[in-house]
Amino acid sequence: MSDATYPPLRMRFSFESRCRIVQRILVGESPQAAAAACGASRATGYRLWRRYQEGGWEALRERRSTPKRQPRRLAPECEAEIAAIRARTQAGPLVLAAILERPASTIGKVLRRLGLSRLPKPERDPVVRYERERPGELLHVDTKRLNRFWHVGKRILADGKRRSTGAGWHFLHVAIDDHSRLAYGEVLTSEDGEACAAFLTRALAWYREQGIAVERVLTDNAGAYRSRAWRLVCARNRVRRRFTRPYRPQTNGKAEALIKTLLREWAYRFAYPTSQHRSRALPGFLRWYNQRRPHSSLGGRPPISRVSHLCGQYT
Repeated sequence: MSDATYPPLRMRFSFESRCRIVQRILVGESPQAAAAACGASRATGYRLWRRYQEGGWEALRERRSTPKRQPRRLAPECEAEIAAIRARTQAGPLVLAAILERPASTIGKVLRRLGLSRLPKPERDPVVRYERERPGELLHVDTKRLNRFWHVGKRILADGKRRSTGAGWHFLHVAIDDHSRLAYGEVLTSEDGEACAAFLTRALAWYREQGIAVERVLTDNAGAYRSRAWRLVCARNRVRRRFTRPYRPQTNGKAEALIKTLLREWAYRFAYPTSQHRSRALPGFLRWYNQRRPHSSLGGRPPISRVSHLCGQYT
């Protein structure tokens, strides 16, 4: 049993501490005395002095722990064969072990050593980032379904018991301006065409109060955004409709990013007593989001900084 008053038998020394031991030897101390003064053993002092004599100060840097001689390591030809079959079949160590008749653990170590333990990710289309030139040129709209609840549930209490079975759903409707990132949102009880059209009417009126005249609205291909009520609201306000490409939610990425921020910083950040309390907290968070919260794509400024001159707040 080791004594806490003595240093450990094997200590880890940095490059600076090794140089300090050798420096003491260079000024006239013996390797044993220099090592003892720095808390090292006699063998460590002689070993560092020998490394310095063989290669200078650079020889005192950290060395890899890989042994110089590995008699049981596979030959380079065998490792190349494993890499070739891995590239051709995209199989894991267990399948490769059956093909090559070698232990799966050995093949796993070879793949890890060659940097092939993970399959390459499939190539994706290049990310095209864009931003409209002026506020109101494009408005992103989307919805997100949220659970209703009457009591604090298992997410907070962490006991695995469901308490609001059959409570139903709330639907978060969001709109965000492409240029300024000014956001508007509501929590409604439906996501059908009538509810989406009514939300768009109120959103357009709110943006007009901020001095923004919406020209286009971008949505996904849900049926609510192709309904007659939605078309009538767009025609009445002279707003042109735009739709994302099928299976490409990245086209409406600003609305998706807003929803992710709302879920992280509003919906799931606090332990609301009921879902009604959560809904009542949304307007306050949106005021913070629009007027105070720094936005990375705006250089650390809030969205209101890009539309304040339209509202007459700054001249």
